[in-house]
Amino acid sequence: MTDAAPGPSLSPDLHSVPHPLRIGNASGFYGDRFDAMREMLTGGPLDVLTGDYLAELTMLILGRDRLKNPAGGYARTFLRQLEECLGLAHEKGVRIVANAGGLNPAGLADAVRELAQRLGVPARVAHVEGDDLTARHPKSLAAHAYLGGEGIATCLREGAGIVVTGRVTDAALVTGPAAAHFGWAPDAYDRLAGAVVAGHVLECGTQATGGNYAFFAEHDPERLHHPGFPVAEIHEDGTSVITKHDGTGGVVDLGTVTAQLLYETSGARYAGPDVTARLDTVRLTREGPDRVRIDGVRGEAPPPTLKVGLNRLGGFRNEVVFVLTGLDIEKKAALVRAQLETALMAAKSRPADVRWDLARTDHPDAPTEETASALLRLVVRDPDQDTVGRTLSGAAVELALGSYPGFHVMAPPGKGAPYGVFEDVYVPHGEVDHVAVLHDGRRVRVMPAYDTRVLEPLVEPPLPEPLPEPPTLGTTRRAPLGLVAGARSGDKGGNANVGVWARSDDAWRWLAHTLTTDRFRELLPETADLTVVRHVLPNLRALNFVVEGVLGEGVAAQHRFDPQAKALGEWLRSRHLDIPEVLL
Repeated sequence: MTDAAPGPSLSPDLHSVPHPLRIGNASGFYGDRFDAMREMLTGGPLDVLTGDYLAELTMLILGRDRLKNPAGGYARTFLRQLEECLGLAHEKGVRIVANAGGLNPAGLADAVRELAQRLGVPARVAHVEGDDLTARHPKSLAAHAYLGGEGIATCLREGAGIVVTGRVTDAALVTGPAAAHFGWAPDAYDRLAGAVVAGHVLECGTQATGGNYAFFAEHDPERLHHPGFPVAEIHEDGTSVITKHDGTGGVVDLGTVTAQLLYETSGARYAGPDVTARLDTVRLTREGPDRVRIDGVRGEAPPPTLKVGLNRLGGFRNEVVFVLTGLDIEKKAALVRAQLETALMAAKSRPADVRWDLARTDHPDAPTEETASALLRLVVRDPDQDTVGRTLSGAAVELALGSYPGFHVMAPPGKGAPYGVFEDVYVPHGEVDHVAVLHDGRRVRVMPAYDTRVLEPLVEPPLPEPLPEPPTLGTTRRAPLGLVAGARSGDKGGNANVGVWARSDDAWRWLAHTLTTDRFRELLPETADLTVVRHVLPNLRALNFVVEGVLGEGVAAQHRFDPQAKALGEWLRSRHLDIPEVLL
């Protein structure tokens, strides 16, 4: 095994790509639009096409897949996409970089080589490995370090046309190609940080081009029916332009890019294995229709540790949803709850974790039975499958003729299904063997970061001047927050983040002083007893809230109604508060 050369060595093919480097995205998750790879290859010019197939939940799914088939553990959809598109990518000279290798990047690389041979398409296939630390965490189904982009860069410098990886940071799919193309040194932190920001915008696919966008109703619906996937034009100085292929659906504007920038981040320091990007330095400028320029990004040395995601089986879960219709909803809920709790206690096998939630979806004097009904949801968890399966289903079904009037359930409870638990730990860079396995079989060790900086929170920046108090400002009106602010929310392990942004300077002056952590908890009562941390990002006119523990043990544990907090931001936007009339 050799060590990666300290200086960049661009391959002739990659060096010949005209500036800027055009990097597209064709997947934001495992299960994204199948035709996206072909759409991106045929829709316009590209130098590199990336695909992000991995998420916390995906690693658990692939871990279970590998238990059934040790040769599996990778995203098979990627292979099926390549079967249609490998020849097209070769003809157009587009390099493909994807983290579809999941838990088995070597296995996927071999499968791609076999596919290329069968199709008669020349392909130089390389892969990146070293992220798998499962052997060090024997109680985990999968334990993987988040690697940076240097392994990808090494593969590309040495001439690879396709690079598949296991667990890398989502942004590494962009920083790797950019570092290889421009010859950036490992300490070119501002440039690398610029590429990280561009990569973060690209990583979730059409979320950057109008998908899941708070202000979607302001755009022509036909434009949003089939949004195109995003493209980043990366420049040598680390600046970029976010756009999409001409003639594709969707929209790229300041709002769509801001929304994605805030997604699943926390403070102003956005740490990664290659660099810590300072989100408080990001500047966004509209450069034209469907073009947003990103510049001003500053970077710092990465932290001395790498994040490791641990996925393990937590036990078994089951659920049953009781439909409560018409009058006396609360009393009906109390009756069936008491009956079921008594039955579980009598069985001497009450599940270890029992959670009841009553959703008042009912309306008075409703015109349909469905709109007259509320839903009482019971979720149980236990290490023993029979306790959540046979015991619960028996207790629930036996109430069918002896409980509240109108008794019925959405579906009878099953036998119980396994659920996963996610947690993260951190290890020093040097404890992970980051290796680039080149297309010719050579193995090149990627050296750990030689310069690091312990991650510390920044001093909160000064807030803008508040708007004048009434009556100078004028009257206020009780209205939804979403009339003046956008939001996007998501999950990171057991925590949720909610990014909220304003679209005008006056709205920002109001938002920054109004939406405090106390007001946030007041508007979202579910968070009242949880730790909520607010981060201020003035350049984006944005606030980013981190709600600790709201998702329990992570998405796979399905702790709450919306286990990934995807709609937490929209709930916040729907809440009413006093807003100055001048902003409405």
